[in-house]
Amino acid sequence: MRSYSNTKVINRNKKIGQYTSIGAFAILGLGFYITIKLPEQITFSFGALLLGFFLSQLGMYFTNRWGRTPRPDQLIEQGLKGLGREYTIYHYLAPAAHLLVGPAGVWAILPYQQAGTIRYEKNRWKLRGGGAIQNYMRFFGGEGIGRPDLDAASEIETMQRFFQRKLPEGQPAPEIQAALLFVHPKVELQANDSPLPAMKPKEFKEFIKNLAREETIPALSLETIRSVLPAPQQDV
Repeated sequence: MRSYSNTKVINRNKKIGQYTSIGAFAILGLGFYITIKLPEQITFSFGALLLGFFLSQLGMYFTNRWGRTPRPDQLIEQGLKGLGREYTIYHYLAPAAHLLVGPAGVWAILPYQQAGTIRYEKNRWKLRGGGAIQNYMRFFGGEGIGRPDLDAASEIETMQRFFQRKLPEGQPAPEIQAALLFVHPKVELQANDSPLPAMKPKEFKEFIKNLAREETIPALSLETIRSVLPAPQQDV
């Protein structure tokens, strides 16, 4: 499997997470100092605490996606290792953050890093457990499971528009499909009724292989699709 990543985006967002987290810590410390030492300055104290909390959430968002080791893109590749050279995966180079192109089709991959038990029931995704740290982050709105169905629909729509705009006239846009990959090693997934493929990365590799045995995209069409995707050295 060929793999291309926008390292500029990855490094930039990693730094944003680091600097934002440091700034949040400093501002929260200032807020606590004002609260204790200058209680009459309650407005400044409250403002500092509010700003520090906002920055801490922002830093958490960027750190979770680009500052962790391994990152989501690395976990996806670990699970897909062994796919043939006819597959290409693009990280942060297309409108979909993670895009797999190959004989089994064009797939927008949406990784989720939550631990615990994830269920799909009654048309809703639910997350339970995961440990004290994740419970803390979930309480403050940083790590909820959200609406994967809406996330997937958005990525599919943006990719469809991208191909309609970029492909040569007369070349039909490929069907875009989406898969939800739960990459945390301690996740328990109960999503048999999910309207979208929902699985762990290694399971997705077998899913893709089986799909390619049933129906494949011609090699010429694949090359046309790849030709309009941004090259790794380009800024996106």
